[in-house]
Amino acid sequence: MNFRIRCAGKALLVVVAIGVLGWVVMTLWNWVIPALFVGARAIDFAHALGLLVLSRILFGGFRGHGGWRERRRWRKWEAMTPEEREHFQTAWRSGRARRTGD
Repeated sequence: MNFRIRCAGKALLVVVAIGVLGWVVMTLWNWVIPALFVGARAIDFAHALGLLVLSRILFGGFRGHGGWRERRRWRKWEAMTPEEREHFQTAWRSGRARRTGD
């Protein structure tokens, strides 16, 4: 039951976050764009959500894909010498063990 409550809470949090972000995008668009561009119109909430999704696709990617940050980390890893990689892995494992209590 605790698991269901946590999942429902997370789902509710995601829905509220999407709603707030959509409202923020709509408010900012309606405040800035019509004032800057003569022919621009105000948008409604549905269009703001569409604009938010489009901007995530074009600029942010979706969680799990990593985007440009992941490629940058991979390039750093490839540039390391085998000794640097071993040192990094050792330090990472020891830090992870301290956090999890292993």
